[in-house]
Amino acid sequence: MRILIATGGSEHSKVAVQMGAALAETVPLEATILTVIKRAGQQAEAQRIVAEAERLLGTAVPHVHTKIMQGKPADTILRELRDGRYDLVILGEREHHTFIAHIFNATTGDRVLHQAYCPVLIAKKAARPVHSLLLCDSGLLGPTLLDRLQQQLPELLQSDPDVTILHVMSQISAGPGVKGEQLRADADVLIHERSPEGDLLARDLQQLSEEGVTARPKIRHGLVVDEILDESVCGDYDLIVIGAHQGKGWQRFLLEDLMERIVLGSDRPVLIIQ
Repeated sequence: MRILIATGGSEHSKVAVQMGAALAETVPLEATILTVIKRAGQQAEAQRIVAEAERLLGTAVPHVHTKIMQGKPADTILRELRDGRYDLVILGEREHHTFIAHIFNATTGDRVLHQAYCPVLIAKKAARPVHSLLLCDSGLLGPTLLDRLQQQLPELLQSDPDVTILHVMSQISAGPGVKGEQLRADADVLIHERSPEGDLLARDLQQLSEEGVTARPKIRHGLVVDEILDESVCGDYDLIVIGAHQGKGWQRFLLEDLMERIVLGSDRPVLIIQ
């Protein structure tokens, strides 16, 4: 897997580098460390930043490249992603005390998250090897999250992780044909009754089984963001996997809002699949 780690030397950038080292313990990686400067006079500081990043990676990643580029950070990272055809980009999250602050202080990471063609991994403080995945598959808008994950990052599933497939039954988003009992049912009941949610879970389980991956289906009931974040803590997962949404208009706005709230509220790394 070829990954790009963007770092500016700040504490949250260092967490991105540490996440790369943690990921390398379960997935073979070739990493490129990128730092972006605005002026040529910052070259010496940039050299210090990439040297520190190499030190943090240690021997976990045997093949490491470093790049120092001049320009606007978000534009430069996005251009390098396109030109280098990376499989994944890892970014550190700048802390915001409130969601409103997050909205009105758009960061480099925000732009990369919304414009990158490849998966984006948002690193958090607790970087650790990825042995357990919480796969949050809604089944909305085209290919399932599992389909996209298998296509874009197959190595992640080949590392034999412990996978939980989560679907949240939210009364707010339930269609008119959804029975009240189904809004309270567990995964086994929904699979047995062949509900749309049950069929999605069954299909994901079958796909993973064919890859030699054992997975658990799980249904939660309530508000999507709250339930995903609560499950991530209760199950102590190493990584939350969610999908970027390609819808249009108000639906895309609402779904992107959910994605950003999950990223902002999580205390552990979040992988966004395009």
